[in-house]
Amino acid sequence: MSAGERGRARGPSPELLAHLVVRRGGFTLDLEITGGRGEVVALLGPNGAGKTTALRALAGLVALTGGGIDLGGEPLHAVPAERRPVGMVFQDYLLFPHLSALDNVAFGPRCRGAGKSEARRLAGEWLARVGLAEHAAKKPRALSGGQAQRVALARALAIRPRLLLLDEPLAALDAHTRLDIRAGLRRHLADFAGVTVLVTHDPLDAMVLADRLIVVEGGRVVQQGGPAEVARHPRTDYVARLVGLNLYRGVAAGHVVTLESGLRVETAEQGGGEVFIAFPPRAVALFRARPDGSPRNLWEARVDGVERHGDQVRVHLDGPIAVAADVTPAAVAELALTEGQTVWAAVKASETHCYPA
Repeated sequence: MSAGERGRARGPSPELLAHLVVRRGGFTLDLEITGGRGEVVALLGPNGAGKTTALRALAGLVALTGGGIDLGGEPLHAVPAERRPVGMVFQDYLLFPHLSALDNVAFGPRCRGAGKSEARRLAGEWLARVGLAEHAAKKPRALSGGQAQRVALARALAIRPRLLLLDEPLAALDAHTRLDIRAGLRRHLADFAGVTVLVTHDPLDAMVLADRLIVVEGGRVVQQGGPAEVARHPRTDYVARLVGLNLYRGVAAGHVVTLESGLRVETAEQGGGEVFIAFPPRAVALFRARPDGSPRNLWEARVDGVERHGDQVRVHLDGPIAVAADVTPAAVAELALTEGQTVWAAVKASETHCYPA
């Protein structure tokens, strides 16, 4: 069962209903978050968008200026932070350096009233669940980044929370470790019966782990939906860059969209009125001279930059529209692409997506 299917299978009634209003200096966060039991909700957005502020407000570490938080019919905002049924994994994990892995995990149950032996028993069970039973006696400095992340997750889950908050839980890991830990985290979240709210700036983490995405910019929600829907139909430049698409706004009349720049683009899908049009950089073909046959979506552009992008080369073009094109290194050599050079760019109508703005 996929993440999205898992979330839908748990039922539509929201367990978490939060309206978070936080005013700090000249910045205002005004954000609504809902989540069902067993659902993983990811908050995505650029630096300074308010994602971590939202997470800390849910945890009670930042006071609300307005709004409120309802968890399972109870006003969570009225409960002190230390008594909230909330587990949190911080970006830097914040393990106690003087305690062993076992005692780090036992700390939460101890704070909730469990006796020392009971807390250590629960901690041992959780370390075993995350595959770290043999590392129970180690202190944080003796753990790898991936092991420390799993100890932090076990510590958050050991208090049996109804709301799990994850602040960039994979950001501190190297690329290889991140791959393994992401897969393990996905399994643990699949078994968690409460609501999970995940903050990340990495689209892959969000797409793999979350049932639903909430995109935040400037303290406000600009888009939300399932990962596939958001990826296919971005509604802001930030989201388009995040998922690797060129995005433009225009007015559609049938299969033709007139962009704000005046460029007319033919699309495979029909539209009417204000629309977005999107296409991937790989869909852009480049030519040194105007091609024979004159494809319908064709315009002259100037090379604004050339950079390596994975096993491809990304070419940034300026012209009637700014566009990113992905080509092979061989194509760069064949076209002799250099900054300032004039080229012709073309996109097939079948490669475009047109949808209401």
